[in-house]
Amino acid sequence: MKKLLLGDEAIAQGALDAGLSGVYAYPGTPSTEITEYIQGSALAREWGVHSRWSTNEKTAMEAALGMSFMGKRAMVCMKHVGLNVCADPFVNSAMTGTNGGLIVLVADDPSMHSSQDEQDSRFYGKFAMIPTLEPVSQQEAYDMMEEAFQLSEEQHLPVLVRVTTRMAHSRAVVKVKETPRQQNELNYNAQASNWVLLPAFARKRNDIVTAQQAELETIAEKSSHNKYEDAADHSMGIIATGIAYNYLMECFPDGCPFPVLKISHYPLPKALVRRMTEACESVLIAEEGQPFVEEMVRGVMPGNTVIKGRLTGELPRTGELNPDLIKKALGIESDERYATCEDVVPRPPALCQGCGHRDVYAALNQVLLDYPNARVFGDIGCYTLGFLPPYKAIHSCVDMGASITMAKGASDAGQWPAVAIIGDSTFTHSGMTGLLDAINENADITVIISDNLTTAMTGGQDSAGTNKFEAICRGLGLSEEHLKVVVPLPKNMAEITQTIRDEINYHGPSVIIPRRECMQTLQRHLKQKKNAERK
Repeated sequence: MKKLLLGDEAIAQGALDAGLSGVYAYPGTPSTEITEYIQGSALAREWGVHSRWSTNEKTAMEAALGMSFMGKRAMVCMKHVGLNVCADPFVNSAMTGTNGGLIVLVADDPSMHSSQDEQDSRFYGKFAMIPTLEPVSQQEAYDMMEEAFQLSEEQHLPVLVRVTTRMAHSRAVVKVKETPRQQNELNYNAQASNWVLLPAFARKRNDIVTAQQAELETIAEKSSHNKYEDAADHSMGIIATGIAYNYLMECFPDGCPFPVLKISHYPLPKALVRRMTEACESVLIAEEGQPFVEEMVRGVMPGNTVIKGRLTGELPRTGELNPDLIKKALGIESDERYATCEDVVPRPPALCQGCGHRDVYAALNQVLLDYPNARVFGDIGCYTLGFLPPYKAIHSCVDMGASITMAKGASDAGQWPAVAIIGDSTFTHSGMTGLLDAINENADITVIISDNLTTAMTGGQDSAGTNKFEAICRGLGLSEEHLKVVVPLPKNMAEITQTIRDEINYHGPSVIIPRRECMQTLQRHLKQKKNAERK
């Protein structure tokens, strides 16, 4: 059976067909569609596959570990910066090992289309000493899911699967299995001495995992996803990883005249690398992301082979690759069909018309005219666009949840007023602990939780704290007197501005919750209601 699938959808279908019992994730571009596909799958509903959104990537990773502990196959999905959030359980998962297969799917975003940085998650796989897979196509992404689960269960290690934006968000025809694999049965084979990371036990597991590295490298060298394709012209060899292999093949529709080493399974297959560096005068390394392979190859190559790539300038040091850049590195004439079109007028992103965030920023800016030294600490979400004209309302945006803790730190330094603005989903993701710090120290900050009743930036997924924010703030110890809810509409501007002014002038922690549904989800809900009434 064949299906036309996004890379993300191929991953999701592959996981389902491999006997997935649960997916755990926090939405983040370009990984979001994996979980959404599973949420919409009839097979997933029939088999009771868990697919609810998690509060953040750390809770997702830990829940997936719990499912693996019980012998079931689990997958946790995130974008690259989400791996930073769950780094603690991720790295420790190599020490605990796995019982049921566990895949950690990370979607990197080179060129930072919707991200704060373009980090390369392959470094995390090497750091944690776990196998890493990197598909070159949608078909390989589908096929890798079953193999990754098998590898995880055979080696008792999680497996990191790394994709990039173009792989995640491009479509191809994928051949899928007619009959999905049944889910694993619940079992109690997990040994507590592996999963309780007291130093005495962890040291033993560390020795075991370290000793596994030679075997994992041998597996990578024999993997069908790593292949050496010889050719007549040995003046150059090319190592291509992930989607860069596809770009290379586009440059040579009749076949590459140089030897090519395709790498999609790590640890780095050093024997295959040495074969190329021994045979070729120079080696070009094409990889999407940072010079991960290029740096390692320099440590294993023999003789005087010239290594070329991102570090030497043949390929750009940052940003995405494309076939034109590969051609340029190879000295092939290019028509630069992938070059940016300069005739298109730029359309910078903007808050939607009618968005409640607009009214929040309008009110905040009006109040802060009376406080020339005010500083507003922003966060990750649609409301980050408040930095742009016409509002120019925020002074920082670093990572999920940083608004509250940065405002607190600024207040600790003597800054007043210090205002934090954070969205509803981001607050439950990683803002609650910062507010607890502020309450415990009676920090002089004003926190605005701009609640649009959804995770709007990534497409309107459920927000973990919907209808719970007042209770959460009270539970953290916030004074009822300084917990205010307003409705961000132009007609309420006098009330909103007065509320902001009052809470700024209160010298302690306060929270204002402007609440109005996102315009995008509102339109969707109204359409659904209308269709239901027609039936």
